[in-house]
Amino acid sequence: MTSQTKQPKPIIVVPASSKKQAKLYVDALMPWNAEPLVVTPGGMSPGKALERMDGLLLIGGADVHPHRYGKEPDPGVTLELDEAQDGLDIELLEGALARDIPVVAICRGMQLLNVVSGGTLIQHIPGHRNEEPDASNISIQHRIWIAPGSKLASVVGAGGQVRVNSLHHQGLMEAQRAPVLMTTAYGVTDGLVEALESPHHRFVVAVQCHPELADELPEQFQRLFAALVFQAANPAV
Repeated sequence: MTSQTKQPKPIIVVPASSKKQAKLYVDALMPWNAEPLVVTPGGMSPGKALERMDGLLLIGGADVHPHRYGKEPDPGVTLELDEAQDGLDIELLEGALARDIPVVAICRGMQLLNVVSGGTLIQHIPGHRNEEPDASNISIQHRIWIAPGSKLASVVGAGGQVRVNSLHHQGLMEAQRAPVLMTTAYGVTDGLVEALESPHHRFVVAVQCHPELADELPEQFQRLFAALVFQAANPAV
């Protein structure tokens, strides 16, 4: 009889300002047989994290500093900035893209993917989060349209309209999108870009909504975490 070697769990790097901030995302990865590795600024070096990385999950958080896309902060907008987190996320994302490591990017993560790929951002979208001081934890429900044939559509099961959550005050329209990326979902009523993917990489999928908040989205959005782990575990697929 021959013994079977147990396959190691793929390591999914989750950069975050703290382990507490990363908890919901780590919890979302655990059912799919992943080994999450939370990396914080000042902790494990990005170089060491890249050596261990099988997949990258970019999560929500602070606003991307406008200097990262060649702009000055708008004096009329209140921005929550974390330049140390920007630096960590960007180094890990650039490394993952260069190595064609699978990436799922959520909210700030999607915006960061756009910036790293050569796009810009709208620093504040009227009517969205942070317009009022006490509105930072309000999740707005709205409808998006997912492009049939996109990687996102294949992951969640179909294209067309679906209702999702929204916890952001920055974002992008087509005018801000990096030319090397494809828009694969947009807001039905406002035209905001709601998902991006890279046609130049094996699996780079980004969404503006928050699938880690499982009770606020259709169940099939949990497949984003499953797809990331599958792609990380099967680099030849």
